Amino acid sequence: MRTVSFFILLALFFAQPAAAFDNGIYSLHFQATTVSQEHTDFDALYSGQNSLSPGFEFRTSVTSTIFAGRTIWKGAEFYFNPEVTGGSGLSATHGIAGFPNGEIYRVDSPSPKFNFARAFIRQEIGLGGDKEHIEADVNQIAHETDSRRLTVTVGKFSLNDFFDDNTYAHDPRTQFLNWGFMDDLAWDYAADTRGYTYGLILELRLVDWSFRLGSALEPKQANQLDLEWDVAVANGNNAEVEYRFKLGDHPGKAKVLGFLNNADMGSYDEALAESPVDPDITATRASRTKWGYELNLEQEITSDLGGFFRAGWNDGATESWAFAECDRTIGGGLSMKGAKWGRDKDVAALGAMFNGLSPEHSNYLAAGGVGFMLGDGKLSYAPEQIIEVYYMAQALDHFEVSGDFQEVFHPGYNLDRGPVPIGAVRLHYEF
Repeated sequence: MRTVSFFILLALFFAQPAAAFDNGIYSLHFQATTVSQEHTDFDALYSGQNSLSPGFEFRTSVTSTIFAGRTIWKGAEFYFNPEVTGGSGLSATHGIAGFPNGEIYRVDSPSPKFNFARAFIRQEIGLGGDKEHIEADVNQIAHETDSRRLTVTVGKFSLNDFFDDNTYAHDPRTQFLNWGFMDDLAWDYAADTRGYTYGLILELRLVDWSFRLGSALEPKQANQLDLEWDVAVANGNNAEVEYRFKLGDHPGKAKVLGFLNNADMGSYDEALAESPVDPDITATRASRTKWGYELNLEQEITSDLGGFFRAGWNDGATESWAFAECDRTIGGGLSMKGAKWGRDKDVAALGAMFNGLSPEHSNYLAAGGVGFMLGDGKLSYAPEQIIEVYYMAQALDHFEVSGDFQEVFHPGYNLDRGPVPIGAVRLHYEF
């Protein structure tokens, strides 16, 4: 019945004259991505409840999404994205903070599931300046708009649709696979276990600057599907400033992001005080605040080569709630198009990152505590270090094949485990 209702909705959505498609009234895009990933055996002195398995593993993830949009009145558009997700991450998405597959991080079970990933209204309010042409894209209808404008978005979406974007490292379907290259790993952004939430986004765009504010629903419990609709109890708030510039003829961007989350979160120190052995952070949940910030840089070096850098920090006193178990991160890399070897649409890229925990968080895990991603039973702390390299080749029109390799040192911040070599093949189709 749910599937039938969806197709009725889709038919009504596009029930209009055929010529409207050419007049920028609606858009329709589609993507399908599979990632098959494996790691070989690696050394581990011990394993716990949420460890990465030290034995050979092979897992595949699948996502398929329809991106539909329609102009509903002047300056306003409505978008909805029905999506099917399935498959499994290595060790059920446990044991590595910088998890190696950004396509699986919100799939809550291996069996395929249908859901509405996004459903939102976007309203643009022109503020003058030169006219700017917006190209048609995923969740974007082609149109003319003022270069100075205020955009208001309300509905269901992912916060990383709007914040922490980076030209070279943000999309695990075509770029780096690792979570820590997809987004700032220390940014514990509000989301359900699939990565989506409901909220409000305001963006003011000027000539060289953009300012973004967003507030969204937090999950009721750490990394769970159910969201807390009482915003007096829980909320996730974000602010980002972006500056666009050029070095010579090559564009670059600098962004600073800050976040402040409120929810019934646990305290690492309180959990240890109550139980010095095998502490349980869920037993200490109470109304608390978690905050942090990030620097995000990108720079085109030549027409074919670009670089990126991210550094993030959060207070690390309250439990990781929605994204990843990480309190400090720094990383960067290079991305090169294949024009020099006659493959204009291919991309080769290399990145490296270092992830860390606060003393409170590492002490909790060392005492046998468990989070929603990590828990080896004990911990010999060391920063998690990850190197990733990928090559994305356009095999056919709209179809890309990527080979990806990652080496993870000290998985889960544990000197007693790893290193872990991880290989992957990614197939991506999009129109």
